[in-house]
Amino acid sequence: MSYTNGLDKPSDYFNTVLYTGDGNNSRAVTGTGFQADWVWLKDRGTKGGSINYHHQTWDSVRGASDGTLYTSLTNAVDTNYPLTSFDSNGITLRPTSHNSQNETGEQYVLWNWLAGGTASSNTDGSITSNVSANTTSGFSIVSYTGNSTSGATVGHGLGSAPSMIIFKDRDTASNWQTGHASLGWTKTVYLNLTNASNTDISYFNDTAPTSSVFTLGNNVMSNSNTKNYIAYCFAEKQGFSKFGSYTGNGSADGTFVYTGFKPAWVMFKRTDGAYNWVIMDNKRDNFNVATKLLLPNSSSAEIGLPTNLSTDFLSNGFKLRSDSSANPSTNQGNIIYMAFAENPFTTSTGVPATAR
Repeated sequence: MSYTNGLDKPSDYFNTVLYTGDGNNSRAVTGTGFQADWVWLKDRGTKGGSINYHHQTWDSVRGASDGTLYTSLTNAVDTNYPLTSFDSNGITLRPTSHNSQNETGEQYVLWNWLAGGTASSNTDGSITSNVSANTTSGFSIVSYTGNSTSGATVGHGLGSAPSMIIFKDRDTASNWQTGHASLGWTKTVYLNLTNASNTDISYFNDTAPTSSVFTLGNNVMSNSNTKNYIAYCFAEKQGFSKFGSYTGNGSADGTFVYTGFKPAWVMFKRTDGAYNWVIMDNKRDNFNVATKLLLPNSSSAEIGLPTNLSTDFLSNGFKLRSDSSANPSTNQGNIIYMAFAENPFTTSTGVPATAR
């Protein structure tokens, strides 16, 4: 089947960039192909040694100068580590770049998403939000201030219901609350922890997001009075993104998961026990079998599994090739995932994706 939704070239909306640290101040990292609105950086630990650094994120709604949020920590915004700027083809790190961003000879990965550029006020919900939304790719960044009211709603700007939302309290130490449609909106998992999913209706007020708003309970992690929050919202788009779940079979001849596109990036979490989150991408692994894992809930270096214990990225999905306990994306149990495309399975002009 073909796709006519403007997403024939997924790298216009999501792209992975690899770079090598040079130790210089005010380092410009280029190659995104667009001015990203959400960027996520991790040192890969390829130089070895015992020092590894936490996953770092910045977004255009908070602004380059606002500081860093760490997916692997509960910390509030760290104002010691801002960006200098979001650029037309990348980012510029601050004038005194830390080793976690630009150590000479170290390898880094930068994941980049395009939202809607400059944010605007959104009054669709009972709480006014500040939103940068890309309705084509189904991604928005939402800033809002909590009011401790169960049933409060927040506009997300996507025009279709999000399948996944990641929240962070910007002001105080707090877990990264994550909702996923496959779990239902009475449950949550934490991006910074290995914990299994838990049931607590105070997160989403037991209410699924709509095409215009998401609903909050009165939980302090997403809706405490006067606290400032950031939310990253994802609506599924055919041929570009997929937010689903599957059951691992515990076999080296693992589960095949259909996405409708050739994956560029996949993040997994087994939700029925204490397991790491896992990220794989097509730049760190540019041929099958993909073996290089990074863990969003951990500062640990990149893990390289034996080649018979990991994942194939195919033209229309991914195939698990592992029964390894080191790779929780492949074990028996319920696993949720979010995935973004390198190429749609078939473009709007009928060009098919090819396996790598």
